[in-house]
Amino acid sequence: MKLFFVKCLTFIIMFNVSCDNAAVAEDRSFEIANSKVVTIDSEVLGKKYDLFIKVPRSYFLEGNKSFKYPALYLNDGPYTFKVAAGATHMRNMDNVIVVGISFAHGENGQFSRVRDLTPVVNKSWTQYTTGGANKYLEFIEKEVFQYIDHNYRVNAKQRILSGQSLGGLFGAWVLLTKPELFSAYILTSPSLWFKNDWIFELEDKYAKKNKSLKANVFMATGALETLDNGMKEDMVAGHMKFANRLRSRNYQGLKLEDEVVKGTDHYSTFPVGLSKGLVLFYESQK
Repeated sequence: MKLFFVKCLTFIIMFNVSCDNAAVAEDRSFEIANSKVVTIDSEVLGKKYDLFIKVPRSYFLEGNKSFKYPALYLNDGPYTFKVAAGATHMRNMDNVIVVGISFAHGENGQFSRVRDLTPVVNKSWTQYTTGGANKYLEFIEKEVFQYIDHNYRVNAKQRILSGQSLGGLFGAWVLLTKPELFSAYILTSPSLWFKNDWIFELEDKYAKKNKSLKANVFMATGALETLDNGMKEDMVAGHMKFANRLRSRNYQGLKLEDEVVKGTDHYSTFPVGLSKGLVLFYESQK
């Protein structure tokens, strides 16, 4: 009986310890390996922005100390960085330095992104400030690039810009204003409808002055992003119109691939499109 009591007591103690350990484990937050967060106090914008940065596993290998990596720049950092960290987790995909740009400190994320990612003022958007993309791009070019180039081994000739929704619109605008700033563009579910399809007016002006557009571009929009599926704008139609327009110009140096992704909507296209775009980018470097 005494032995039985000792065994029961031992079991209870071990069970309680296990429960305590489980409780402690539940309180731990998940951390992304090889990542850090830094804050940029922007003189250009007069605001503070966090950068979420992840380097590949191979970054720290002795034999790679002189190797310079491509850099993947993402807007909407709180969402896109986590997706990109997952997409680049497997070794064959873990070949870029991932940089997610967050929202301005002290601001609602939606208000921050609408201002920063829209190229022109749209007075019909009375709830938001629009048209801040010029200053935001200056911030990226002068301050974000400077920080990353100074602190990491990056290849400045291999910069990738990826954006979703308004971030995709921003990417399309950069492509048509400073195409050389990035060597590759991954645009998913781009909001090309903004301000009555204004981006098509910009493309028309670009085409009248330029015969070349040197960039690798991958566009992806979900097949469910249509009016019939509850979207306010026909994203698939906009996607097809833009892709066909770019191809019709026969721009020198433009490599364009696009896909209407079966089974995805506006909220699920980014992970698929980003992964496919990165695969195409890696293949182009071979």
